[in-house]
Amino acid sequence: MAEPLHTPLLDTVQTPADLRKLPPADLRQLADELRQETISAVGTTGGHLGSGLGVVELTVAIHYVFDTPADRLVWDVGHQCYPHKILTGRRDRIRTLRQGGGLSGFTKRSESEYDPFGAAHSSTSISAALGFAVANKIAGTPGKGIAVIGDGAMSAGMAYEAMNNAEQAGNRLVVILNDNDMSIAPPVGGLSAYLSRIVSSREFLGIREAFKKLARKLPRPLHTAARKTDEFARGMATGGTLFEELGFYYVGPIDGHNLDHLIPVLENVRDAEEGPILVHVVTKKGKGYAPAEAAADKYHGVQKFDVITGTQVKAPAGPPQYQNVFGHTLSALADKDDRICAITAAMPSGTGLDRFAKDHGDRFFDVGIAEQHAVTFAAGLAAQGMRPFCAIYSTFLQRAYDQVVHDVCIQNLPVRFAIDRAGLVGADGATHAGSFDVTYLATLPNMVVMAAADEAELVHMTYTAAEYDAGPIAVRYPRGNGVGVALPEIPQKLEIGKGRLVREGHKVAILSLGTRLEEALKAADALEAKGLSTTVADLRFAKPLDEAMIRRLLTSHEVAVTVEENAVGGLGAHVLTFASDNGLIDGGLKLRTMRLPDSFQDQNAPAKQYDEAGLNAPQIVDTVLSALRWNDSGVAEVRA
Repeated sequence: MAEPLHTPLLDTVQTPADLRKLPPADLRQLADELRQETISAVGTTGGHLGSGLGVVELTVAIHYVFDTPADRLVWDVGHQCYPHKILTGRRDRIRTLRQGGGLSGFTKRSESEYDPFGAAHSSTSISAALGFAVANKIAGTPGKGIAVIGDGAMSAGMAYEAMNNAEQAGNRLVVILNDNDMSIAPPVGGLSAYLSRIVSSREFLGIREAFKKLARKLPRPLHTAARKTDEFARGMATGGTLFEELGFYYVGPIDGHNLDHLIPVLENVRDAEEGPILVHVVTKKGKGYAPAEAAADKYHGVQKFDVITGTQVKAPAGPPQYQNVFGHTLSALADKDDRICAITAAMPSGTGLDRFAKDHGDRFFDVGIAEQHAVTFAAGLAAQGMRPFCAIYSTFLQRAYDQVVHDVCIQNLPVRFAIDRAGLVGADGATHAGSFDVTYLATLPNMVVMAAADEAELVHMTYTAAEYDAGPIAVRYPRGNGVGVALPEIPQKLEIGKGRLVREGHKVAILSLGTRLEEALKAADALEAKGLSTTVADLRFAKPLDEAMIRRLLTSHEVAVTVEENAVGGLGAHVLTFASDNGLIDGGLKLRTMRLPDSFQDQNAPAKQYDEAGLNAPQIVDTVLSALRWNDSGVAEVRA
C-alpha cells in the first residue's frame, strides 16, 4: 500500500501566528523544510546563503516563543533573514530575492510589518531594539525589542555603545548573540543547556534578585564582595562576565540548532522580570547543506547554483574585477616600498586585499567591522611616516565621516582612501550603493578625489596615491569587471588636478568623471551621426578640478554636459560653481549636469539601474538635444 501523502508543514505556515499553533514536536520537521526551501530559493536567485542556514532553528524558535510582530525583531545586517522572510508571509515571493521589483536581500520596513527596522550595515540592531523597548516602556504598552547580532558585528563599537545604555530598557530588551565562528569557544552540550535553563528560569532570577537586594543592605565592602562573588561564579561557569559588566543578565552558551534547548531558554527569557538579557547561542554557518559546510566561506554569498551538487553558475570570463586590479597593483607597489600598508574593515577579499595580505602580511591589517577605527588608525600610521591605504566600500566609509574630517583632513595627513563599490551596485540595492562619496569628500579642504574611468586608470591612480604625500587622497572605482583595456606594465604618476581629452570636437562637450566614460563615448558617436561635433573629456579629478581644461571647454563649445555616478553635490555642482564664479555662463553657454537621482534606487541589474538613473548614452544624447532645442527634423529651433 502506498504511503499517504502528507502536506509539508511549511505549507501550513503563512505567518508566525500559524507557527505558534504547531506542537513543539513538529518544529524539527518544520525547521528541516525551512532549510530546504531556503537552499532551493537561493539556488534560483543567488544571494547570501550560509548565514541564513545557520539561523534556521533560531528563526523558528524566536517566532514560536515571542509575539512577533508586536515583539519587535531586529536582525543585524540582514544577511541571515531569508528564513525569516519565508515564515513571515513572503514565501510566495522568495524567488524574487535581490531582483528588480522583488524582495530585498535585507530587512526592509516597507516590505513587511515583520521587518520593523531596515538593515544592511552591521551593528545597528541593539541600538534599534533598545529604541523599540524603551518606547514601549514609556508608553506602557506590551512588546519587547529583540536584537539578533552575530559575533562579527560585535566587533563594532556601536554595539557596545548600545549595550552601555541598555539597562534603562529593563526586561523589555533581549539580545541574542549568534556566535557562528566559535570566537568565544564556549562549551556546548547537555550540561551547558541545563545550566542555561536553570539560570534563565524565573525561580533562579527571583532568588538572585532577592540576594542582590539583601546585599545592598550590607556595609559597602561586603556588598561589593557579594556582587563580585556572584558575577565571578557565573562568569566562570558561562563566560558572561563582560556582558554582566555592561548591565546584561547573561544566559548561555546554548546550541543554536537544538530546538529542545532553544525553546525553554527563550521561554524563560520571555517571561523574565529581570533584564536586559543576553542569550548566547552557538550556530554553524551553512548548517545542513554539505557544500556550504565544506566551503571556506560557508557559501556566505553565492551565484545561482545547482542544489544537488552545490556547483555555482560561473559568470562568463571577462576583464579583471576592479577590486583585484587594485589589490594586485598595491601589492606590487608594496614590493618596492616598505612604507605602504593596507587596512580593511572585515573585507579582505571584497576589497582585493587578500593578495596583499598573502604577500605582505606584516603590513596588512583587518580591523574588523570598525570603519571609524580603520580611518583613525590609518591617520596614526600616516603621521608616523607610513603610506597607509584604507580600502573601504563607499557605503561603509560613510560610517567614518567624522574621522575623515577630524583625524585626517584637518591635520592634512596623507591617508590614501581606496573607495570600492562606487556608484550603483546592482542586487544589493540602496543600502550598498556608493552614491555620495564625491559629494562628501570633495567638499573637504585638503582632500584630493580621483575617479577611475577604467582598470588601466585605476592602476595609474593607485600609483599616484602611493606617491602623494602632500595630504589625503582618494580614488573611487566601481563594483564588477573592468571594460577590457590593457593594463599598463609601468604605472604613470598622474599630475594632480589634470584631466585628459579622449575625443575632440567643437560644438558639444561631455565632461565625464569615472566609468560613465564608456557611455559618454557612445553618446558622442550618436551625436556625431546627427552632425554634432563632440568633445569627450575624462576629468579624472573631482577635486582639484582641471580648471584650465574646463574653462577652455566651456568657452569654446555651445553645450557642455557633466556626467557622474554620484548624487547631487558632486562634480556637476563643483563645475557649476567654478563657471558661475568666473562668469563662464554669462554668454549663453548651455551647461547641464547629469548625476544620480535624488532617491534611493532599489536592487536591479546595474545596467537597468543606470538606465533608471538616466546616465546611459541615450539619456546623455537626449540631454544635449534638449539643451539645443533640437527638433524632429534635426535642426535647432530658433527662439526669439
